[in-house]
Amino acid sequence: MTKMLVKKEPVNLQLVGIDGNAFAIMGAFQQAARKEGWTKSEIKVVIDKATEGNYDDLLHTIMCHCVE
Repeated sequence: MTKMLVKKEPVNLQLVGIDGNAFAIMGAFQQAARKEGWTKSEIKVVIDKATEGNYDDLLHTIMCHCVE
């Protein structure tokens, strides 16, 4: 697993059951992160990294920042 990009507690997000669409996954992450007090800039760092590569990279990056 990759190290977290942001020095925050991981987001409490259950990815199982979320629509597999990349935008749905990013939206769920953003919503959960905001709810847990992440700033817009902290969320942007994760989303920017997640969208640098392919779908597998996106999933990997989001999963590294979540606790299920």
